[in-house]
Amino acid sequence: MEHGQKPKSEYGLQFKEKQDIKKIYGLREKQFRRYFLNNQSPQRILQSLNTRFDSVVYKCGFAQTRRAARHFVSHGHIQINGSNANLPSLRVKINDVLSIHPSSAGIGPFKEIKLTLKKYEPPSWIALDKEKLSAKIVGLPTADDPLIMASIQPIMEFYSR
Repeated sequence: MEHGQKPKSEYGLQFKEKQDIKKIYGLREKQFRRYFLNNQSPQRILQSLNTRFDSVVYKCGFAQTRRAARHFVSHGHIQINGSNANLPSLRVKINDVLSIHPSSAGIGPFKEIKLTLKKYEPPSWIALDKEKLSAKIVGLPTADDPLIMASIQPIMEFYSR
């Protein structure tokens, strides 16, 4: 603790965790609160956050950052099951196939994506076809990131006030 700073209260620590996770997923307060009010367990909350369309695009390796993934989704560069979709909050389900829109494959950030994906290893719940630039959801996300999982409990306590 730096000189002159008071120790943070439990509320302050919970608030900081909430703000950190909210920033990671790029959500506004109202959206973020809804995830915690609609889901009962930390595992379900984590699954809900990680099955958002923009989060899955990021986890597939189609974008370098979550913000870029959100941008790609919003501008229609990524398809679900061959159909156009542009809602970042859309829920991706098991057996859904995500692919780069054919007209987007040769432009801007997608020109060199095959080179980027050669080194990338997606989570176990995503089957990535690096040649076809598509990904199939084969399961649900698990608590593969213990840091985020540990942060969920204090946020649940924060919203239970």
